[in-house]
Amino acid sequence: MKQAHHWRLKYVPHNKLIIILSLITGLVGGLAAVILKNTVFYTHELLTKGFDANKFNLLYLAYPFIGMLLTVLYVKLFVRDNIGHGITRVLYSISKNNSIIRLHNTYSSMIGSTLTVGFGGSVGLEAPIVLTGAAIGSNLARVLRLDYRTVTLMIACGSAAAIGGIFKAPIAGVIFSLEVLMIDLTMSSLIPLLISAVTGATLASVLMGKNVLFAFTVSNPFELGNIPFYMLLGIICGFISLYFTRANFYIEGKFQKIHNTTWRLVIGGTIVSILIFLFPSLFGEGYRELTAILNGNGDSLFQNSLFYSVSNNYILFLVFLLLVLFFKVIAMTATNAGGGVGGIFAPSLFMGGVTGFFVARLVNFFDPFRLPEKNFALAGMAGIMAGVMHAPLTAIFLIAEITGGYTFFIPLIITATVSYLTIMQFEPHSIYTKRLALQGELITHHKDKAVLTRLSITNLIEKNFKTISPESSLGDLVKLVKESKRNIFPVMRADRTFLGVVSINDIRNILFNPDVYETTFVHQLMFMPDTCVEIDDTMEDVAQKFQTSSDYNLPVLEKGKYIGFVSKANVFSEYRKIVKEFSQD
Repeated sequence: MKQAHHWRLKYVPHNKLIIILSLITGLVGGLAAVILKNTVFYTHELLTKGFDANKFNLLYLAYPFIGMLLTVLYVKLFVRDNIGHGITRVLYSISKNNSIIRLHNTYSSMIGSTLTVGFGGSVGLEAPIVLTGAAIGSNLARVLRLDYRTVTLMIACGSAAAIGGIFKAPIAGVIFSLEVLMIDLTMSSLIPLLISAVTGATLASVLMGKNVLFAFTVSNPFELGNIPFYMLLGIICGFISLYFTRANFYIEGKFQKIHNTTWRLVIGGTIVSILIFLFPSLFGEGYRELTAILNGNGDSLFQNSLFYSVSNNYILFLVFLLLVLFFKVIAMTATNAGGGVGGIFAPSLFMGGVTGFFVARLVNFFDPFRLPEKNFALAGMAGIMAGVMHAPLTAIFLIAEITGGYTFFIPLIITATVSYLTIMQFEPHSIYTKRLALQGELITHHKDKAVLTRLSITNLIEKNFKTISPESSLGDLVKLVKESKRNIFPVMRADRTFLGVVSINDIRNILFNPDVYETTFVHQLMFMPDTCVEIDDTMEDVAQKFQTSSDYNLPVLEKGKYIGFVSKANVFSEYRKIVKEFSQD
């Protein structure tokens, strides 16, 4: 391994290595997306084969629970690690774990999500596949002993390949990495991201054909007169996104209070199974229902439902859509909180499509309005995604690529932007970042924190300060002054308990007066600094203490014991080195 590392350093330039790695990451990430998508699709088809669309089916009560049970057993017996909340986990690895993602994440979340979603769990596959792609990039870079910045870039490449592969949307994959993972937009990062995303999307297209998920071409032209309705849709999407986020965290909080895994599974599985039995459109990701809506078959939401007989009633149909929107979040959260593995990407698209369809159908109830329901379903998808993920650009370009062009660009921009602006009035963090922000672990969206977290206080401690005891005389101190290059002298007991410091600037008037050398003692001259640093303080804490203090050197303590000093100049110097590394192009 060492010889290979030295050979690589000697014969493969860093820039070329990045290109090669981004290509490999794109291939493997795209292949992972294809495998996961096909596995879940055929599992779904096998389980629901022969279901009569006009009748309810009791198997909807069993499938989701069985899938969650198998997932819990798999995670507990084989993985023994938390593999939920995939995108949040990627953000955490970048923020707090030096971009290190465990090797098992290259496959474990794929297996877990196959069991969950294949059996009908009401979540999506995008978060697990993004975690898989990110883990592939992270581990490839780490095997080659690359630096933190490059490992982070490979995480982004894996994520872009996953999104590009699963949606056949390479531009959306790149923008996702820039907007959600907050990778810096430089030429050195953009080219590898493009290579990975295009490679993943191309491989998925070759292996799966044109219709990777669903494809739709906008047939109704955009009309300027509909702009107010797209703005109204954006506002509605913003509030539904707020409900989506708040309800998700509220329900998760309730489940976290249940410490027994079995009880979480029983409660979560029961909730999901009952909801899917009552509303079969909540089964799985929901892309089949979205495709039906986009093809003008919104009545398919009633298939296998107890409410199939009322599908022709205009008012009851609208009420049914509202119930689907309300319960989708509950089913999604109960799936994840109960032990399933999946993400919120697909549920947000599903709810967006249903929201847009609902708004258009509601407006069309009143003459003389005739809004294009398919177009509004697409705009709603962009609106909910922009609101929930706080990623309007990703939402706009994803839906634009899904529709095969940019003829529908203006409505997408209007709806996504208004939705984003609406939810930002109430919720400053996306559903991905809120969890980390509440724990103070979100730094990917704050560049100063990102740099500071790369610094270690233990590496910045200076220990060349001469120490002295409080009982020592001024004469003893003068001897130390002659030996030291510092103008501060920490005072401590024999057990290293820190008592204060003596500054030469404070005793300059008596320093050269031998008459008081034996009658003046250190404890008379010392003082306790206003601010001290604890050894377990974060660098963000240290920076804040320097900002509020006028001191250029702060003592570092461990449970009251003296360790050394940390200087403002040293911290700033190291900070600039890391900034230079981060901004390298």
